[in-house]
Amino acid sequence: MQEKEKLAVIVGPTAVGKTALSLRLAQTFNGEIISGDSMQVYRQMDIGTAKATPEERRMVPHHLIDIIDPDEEYSVAHFQAMARQLIAEINERGRLPFIVGGTGLYIESVTHSFHFSEAGQDPELRQRLEKIAELEGVEALHRQLAAIDPLTAERLHPNDRKRVIRAIEIYQVTGQRMSDFQVRAEHSPYQLVMIGLTMDRAVLYERINRRVDQMIEAGLVEEVRQLLDRGLDPSAVSMQGLGYKELVPYLYGEISLEQAVAAIKQRTRHFAKRQLSWFRRMSEIHWFDVTDPEEYSSVVERITQTLAGKFHQLPNI
Repeated sequence: MQEKEKLAVIVGPTAVGKTALSLRLAQTFNGEIISGDSMQVYRQMDIGTAKATPEERRMVPHHLIDIIDPDEEYSVAHFQAMARQLIAEINERGRLPFIVGGTGLYIESVTHSFHFSEAGQDPELRQRLEKIAELEGVEALHRQLAAIDPLTAERLHPNDRKRVIRAIEIYQVTGQRMSDFQVRAEHSPYQLVMIGLTMDRAVLYERINRRVDQMIEAGLVEEVRQLLDRGLDPSAVSMQGLGYKELVPYLYGEISLEQAVAAIKQRTRHFAKRQLSWFRRMSEIHWFDVTDPEEYSSVVERITQTLAGKFHQLPNI
């Protein structure tokens, strides 16, 4: 019987410290990092997506960062196919792949082989839904989706027009919900270790607030301005990302920078809460609390032993 390919995964809410830990562990275990973040695929969107820096990417090979332009289409199915290919290639090189990120659907689609709908299309229905979106707003369609498929509605952002319309179309054409098609395998196809990072909520929220301030100082406003100047549609899926959507009305003179920053912080805190809810459902995750900086080294040591035990691989210490 052929041995399963190895796969390590590091998940947790935004700003919890996944990047720093992943660099440390990837160096220890001769690993390569696959970004498990739905926003880091976009070029020219660096500050708001908290990508690993060029220096960090030189320390450890990174994948699925800067692979498409912000106006191009990208979906969980694209991510799944690319990540599977990368996992196979990294294993063939005798190295350990690490998926690192906070986009639960993307990561779980790989770790548990989600099957996605190839249901037929109805161009006329799609046209009618587009008309509703124009006249009443995408939020009206999102409410319609929530009534027929609450699980998918919870996963999709209310402004994700294309995917909201597709989910309604699948239901109308097939009589089944999109979430019914996204079947989760009971067992992972990989020799899998999932590490989850968590911390005291008040501490996490303070880290989120501080990180947003640092992004503004690093030039996030200018990053968003340049995207708009290049002609990127503010309703594009990429522009619904944290920190981008909220700065558009500021740049259009509709709200103050202070209001925009407060909105980014609030939405990011809500997002972190949803991330934790998603990952808490996954019984495979080994959770580690990283609240106390003085305990961090011992936590990293326990995580290292967890990985070494599962993969029967001695770390490079």
